[in-house]
Amino acid sequence: MTDYVRDVMTPGVAAVRPDASLVEAAQLMRAQDIGDVLVTVDGRVLGVLTDRDIALRAVADGADPLTVSAQSVCTPNPVVVGPDDAVSAAVGLMRDHAVRRLPVVEDGQPVGMVSLGDLAPDLA
Repeated sequence: MTDYVRDVMTPGVAAVRPDASLVEAAQLMRAQDIGDVLVTVDGRVLGVLTDRDIALRAVADGADPLTVSAQSVCTPNPVVVGPDDAVSAAVGLMRDHAVRRLPVVEDGQPVGMVSLGDLAPDLA
């Protein structure tokens, strides 16, 4: 079993500004073949925006994805984990908060993401 988040996380993050349109965010997701981006300002994580957020919190309501900001649709103040935290801590946070992804933050800066798939062997 892996002990630390840094051993299972995906390093690096895709991020958009709070005022980025949902179209910008979706294009970044498509280009990077990912399902989420961080909403950040000055390197600080404000929220997590998923493809599902875009679909259910904006498009399904008829909102224009060109005019809706990433910050208005994202999940604000996400639960985060550190790279030196135990994998078991990440698993516990995901269970407690019913989330599938956690930003990995070190010294206040996002350094990666850890997903349910990354932790699957530890969930058994």
